[in-house]
Amino acid sequence: MAKSKRKKKFPLVVYFGVFIFLMDFITKLLVSRNLPLMGSDDLWYPYGGIPVFSNFLGIEFSLVHAINRGAAWGIFADYQGLLMIFRIILIGVVINYAIFFNKNRSYDYPFMLIICGALGNILDYFLYGHVVDMFNFVLWGYDYPVFNIADTAICVGIIWLVFFSSPQNQKKRAK
Repeated sequence: MAKSKRKKKFPLVVYFGVFIFLMDFITKLLVSRNLPLMGSDDLWYPYGGIPVFSNFLGIEFSLVHAINRGAAWGIFADYQGLLMIFRIILIGVVINYAIFFNKNRSYDYPFMLIICGALGNILDYFLYGHVVDMFNFVLWGYDYPVFNIADTAICVGIIWLVFFSSPQNQKKRAK
């Protein structure tokens, strides 16, 4: 009797991660090729960007082309090489934990968000020499730091992990 060969399918979380990574890559490529670098002296819509909406409950949103040579909010911009080594080590640790030590399958998606976001920003460093950011929000007069899909994925992944890890949530799932 011949053994039937089963094709091993990738888990849905892998497709989800590839989708997030590709969306980040494509948006950064489009922005870097089609929008001028953000500048405060640009004559058209704030910083040379494309308005998406203006004054919606006091919030403005536009697409811009900004660069970030550091970590969040540009910190450690003077230490790009060291920051890149740290990012690569950190992503290695997260990947190892997610693959070999994570026993809770509800953590797969948030880990994938964090991993894909970090990989997207690491790829930027090698492609552009900096991270490409594009989402510009002005919240009730406060100009929030510009960010991208990778940054959003990392933040959502961390918030998701914190939510799933909260003691109240652990008790609910244990019942």
